[in-house]
Amino acid sequence: MVSNQKLFSVGNFDFRLQHLLVIGVLALSVSISMTIRSTPASYGFELFEFDPFFNFRATEYILDNGTDAYFNWIDEKSWHPFGRNVSETSQVTLHVTAASLYPIFNFGSSVYDFTILLPLVFGSLTALVVFAFVRVLGGTTAGLFAALIFSVSLPIFTRGLIGWFKSEPLGLFFAFLAMYLFVSGLKFNKGKISLIKLIAAGLFLSLGLSAWGGILLFVMPIVLFYFALPFLKNKDNFIMWAAPAFSISLILFSLIFERTSTFIIGYAGVAILLPTIFIIISGIIMKFSSERTKIRNCIFVLISFVVSGIGISSSGLIPLPSFRYLNALNPFLTTQDTLTDSVAEHMTTSLTLSFTFLSVFLIFATIGMWFLFSKKTINLKTDMRVFAILTSIIAIYVSSAFIRLELFASVAIIILGSIGLTILTQKIFEQNKQNFTKIIFPAVIIILFIIPLTMPEGNTWLGWADFAPSILSGGSNFTYFASNDWIDATLWLKQNTSEDAVIASWWDYGYWITTLSERTTLVDNSTLIDWQIKKMGYALITTPENSWHILSSDYTQDISPYLGNENILKFGGQLESEFNKNYLEKYGKSCEQIFKNEAQTLNIVEQSCNPITKGMDADYLLIYVAGERFFVENSNAPLYTLEHGGDESKKTWYAAISNHQVSKFIQDDNITPTNYFMKNSTLGQLMPFSIFKYVEPNTGRTFNEYQSGLIPVYVHDLKLKDPENDPFYLVYASPSFYNQQGGAMSAVLIYKINHDYNS
Repeated sequence: MVSNQKLFSVGNFDFRLQHLLVIGVLALSVSISMTIRSTPASYGFELFEFDPFFNFRATEYILDNGTDAYFNWIDEKSWHPFGRNVSETSQVTLHVTAASLYPIFNFGSSVYDFTILLPLVFGSLTALVVFAFVRVLGGTTAGLFAALIFSVSLPIFTRGLIGWFKSEPLGLFFAFLAMYLFVSGLKFNKGKISLIKLIAAGLFLSLGLSAWGGILLFVMPIVLFYFALPFLKNKDNFIMWAAPAFSISLILFSLIFERTSTFIIGYAGVAILLPTIFIIISGIIMKFSSERTKIRNCIFVLISFVVSGIGISSSGLIPLPSFRYLNALNPFLTTQDTLTDSVAEHMTTSLTLSFTFLSVFLIFATIGMWFLFSKKTINLKTDMRVFAILTSIIAIYVSSAFIRLELFASVAIIILGSIGLTILTQKIFEQNKQNFTKIIFPAVIIILFIIPLTMPEGNTWLGWADFAPSILSGGSNFTYFASNDWIDATLWLKQNTSEDAVIASWWDYGYWITTLSERTTLVDNSTLIDWQIKKMGYALITTPENSWHILSSDYTQDISPYLGNENILKFGGQLESEFNKNYLEKYGKSCEQIFKNEAQTLNIVEQSCNPITKGMDADYLLIYVAGERFFVENSNAPLYTLEHGGDESKKTWYAAISNHQVSKFIQDDNITPTNYFMKNSTLGQLMPFSIFKYVEPNTGRTFNEYQSGLIPVYVHDLKLKDPENDPFYLVYASPSFYNQQGGAMSAVLIYKINHDYNS
């Protein structure tokens, strides 16, 4: 690769020029990764997106109360009145790791600032473990190329930006470390060293699973590789103890965590155990079979295990994974659940988006795949070649399910591209007379690396990191806009509402409200209770009268008349009369409501008594409206366009999720609200705007009635403001709402639910 000249020695280790180059390239990779991921900090030093706010809150809880309290924590500020079992439903490893590192590495920073920086550090340092992993597969040069590709990979760095205190950065760090230890332990039979590596691989993979459930997809190539191992490494008994060592380690360490134990006790455990048993049986068969029949006998055993696995999965004995995992296994699955479809990151990946995410690195990956399948590939062991192929193919396959999993396509590109570039480089520099090619080749590679970072204008990879943290942009379409509207609004809630106040809003904003205002919410970003979210969607889209009864009624009060029997059944509940009758017949008494926090104290199973039919017990209703303010000639009154990513843009989903006829609320362009929505829906009345005119974009002509292709223009119109006569009345609007300058508007509006309202 480079000169092997010795520079100096430390003990028995000779530090050579090639080591200096390795250190330099790795330092460059980490630096590039850190620089790109730091871009959002230019808008403000804040946590990114939504989930990091809960993860920060959970980390702070551990630091304030200890790990024992954390593992027994029923969060009463979430999913009122049911609460949330945090350790059972969270990325425990993420919280515990952050809480463990903070006392050591905080350097005087607050917990909030520490959690902003942590994903930047782990995300950038992952380049080092990627180098180690790919180095075992394809050599040192391949590892260096892999670290460089990782550092600029768009799907990876966009899910690991500064402030992205979520699952992926830590999960990927542990997963790549586990993969390195796994392939390193299996590549050579080094006795105790291999055993330690394989046990450690199981530990780190279980930690990765606890940090991010998506790491489960790293298990898939290992499972398939197990089935291939007896045919690749059958000369000794090494794999008969090596594979079980890893499998047992993964299973035992996974049982430590509540969340991962459900994987391992169920389908993931079966997926690991079956091929492990196959390896042991195959080893025994090969030991006692003749040279001529041992491969044939192992194939028969393989077929029987595959058939057994299909039989177990079809029998229903092992519960199937959730839909999003099934969708990853079968990208052709479609869901009829509008709630699942409404999540942006669950959108199916398009070819255009895939090419945008992978760009010219597809060229490197194609070369790598060709070399891996070629018989003339140099210096690659067969087992490592097979593992690289399996991992890459599975990564590409699962990435086609939905956008969030495009990250795995980058994993494939890193492996294939780095190996392809390495072998191509070796073959070119082996030529004795191709001096011109040897000069041009590095220049071409550097140019290809730079292209996606700088082209095309307006859609470069670097541009995908250049946007404001969501708490500053409101999660709106104004990606370069930053304001303190959400921070000010949550501060207002904290300072101007009672500590036991319950805040109703769409689930997107739940974590922000709970963490920053320290107030209780009905729904949040964990999306734990589907029907609660559907009820919230219904409350936003139904009439203000119905909405007031649903939101203001106590959680023991029947609100069936305002929700409707059809919706109760559609949301998965029972009609109240039937539930009460059946319960009385079964238990001989009326149902008594006991929730998680009470159930834990009383050591009984909680009973919510047909909760879909009960009130939501809220005190305030928060909505978010994103729009653009502008002025026209000869007028001092501003005009507005909406549909910029706030609640006004989600009305289609509210209608669909809550079992309403969408066309009743939305025009044929699937964006513009109907007059019925503006006048009769709760959200339409809460939005302090009314449609003034419809405008033809190309000509500027205005119309009084909607036609296809026209855009609605709004004027300010606050409808609910009377604390005596209105079911809801405005008590707070964020600064952006009052601003009279043209430009983006990011308005957080808080309405008091009038408990004295007489309907």
